[in-house]
Amino acid sequence: MGKTKKDEKPRGTDPLINKKAKFNFELLDSFEAGVVLTGSEVKSLREKKGNLTDCFAKVRNGEVFLENFQIPPYKNGGYANHPEIRPRKLLLKAKEIEKIDRSIKEKGLVLVATRCFFKNNRLVKIDIALAKPKKLYDKRDDIQKKEAKIDMERAMKEHLRK
Repeated sequence: MGKTKKDEKPRGTDPLINKKAKFNFELLDSFEAGVVLTGSEVKSLREKKGNLTDCFAKVRNGEVFLENFQIPPYKNGGYANHPEIRPRKLLLKAKEIEKIDRSIKEKGLVLVATRCFFKNNRLVKIDIALAKPKKLYDKRDDIQKKEAKIDMERAMKEHLRK
């Protein structure tokens, strides 16, 4: 059965995921936040374009802003297209912002974006997490555990084949 153009096109419900966040940080507490975007940015995200890799958030004047969230310009946007990288305001409740700000100041945590998705195929949401940076030996330990798990699965697969 051949693929149609509809099959090749990414769905708007597929999330953008920051895979480096779990590797570089120990994620402690997560929040779901809305994002203030322009129309062409939403259209770019619907085409599954965007990069959360170096994305982080900062609290300024009681508001949370997302930094380094790369959304490439919409190809049919015309002259009124958006800049690729700009601070984007996150919509959170005042109590959540207060909790985040307190954690960042007292415990030395950082706020990292982990996932961007469409809720009910309408609203753009970002999952942000309070995170503690991992040390190099923690990263090495994670790599060793991952490799050991893969080796065990291979051995089990080979054993079941015989």
